[in-house]
Amino acid sequence: MAFALFGATAPEGVVWYTGQFYALFYMTTVLKINYVTVYIIMMIALTVGSVGFLVFGALSDRIGRRNIMTLGFALAVVTYWPVFTWMGTYKDNPVVLFILVLYLVILVTMVYGPIAAFLVELFPAKIRYSSMSMPYHIGNGWFGGGVPAIGTAIVQTTGIALGGLIYPMVVSAIGVVVSLAFIREPTHKVKIWDEVGGQAAAGDD
Repeated sequence: MAFALFGATAPEGVVWYTGQFYALFYMTTVLKINYVTVYIIMMIALTVGSVGFLVFGALSDRIGRRNIMTLGFALAVVTYWPVFTWMGTYKDNPVVLFILVLYLVILVTMVYGPIAAFLVELFPAKIRYSSMSMPYHIGNGWFGGGVPAIGTAIVQTTGIALGGLIYPMVVSAIGVVVSLAFIREPTHKVKIWDEVGGQAAAGDD
């Protein structure tokens, strides 16, 4: 469960909240972009980007779940700072802002699209519900849900406008390390319907 939390659900949670909620907060309260403009950008980007859930979910059925999610975590680590910097640079250009927000939404779909199937396949049937429920809710509720508050606290403490990104970037970096070191592939080849007696799944020795 610890590997599922730190290698999958916690980084997935912070990428999700950063790409949708923190981006909204940053554009409206820090960059002071018109409220209506921001919401139109977010609405269109989320609508267009939602196709990614289907794309990456289907792709994970073919090539595996972990590597798609891990790539999303890694991209978050290396691109969050420049993307949010460009938001400030191009704050008067709605088209550029849309492209930047759409990119953030695509990262969300990369890490979230495969996560449900991944968690189901990771644990054997006899312990599946409790084993996947705890890391999922802690990862999304606590780690992901903490992005706005923790990010704001870091900004206020450091005085760095983009300091709030440090938290999701660190959690995402931990996710890359833990997922590559401790989560085995391919979970997508586990046939959960064959686990009549709760036989071992991909994450069980």
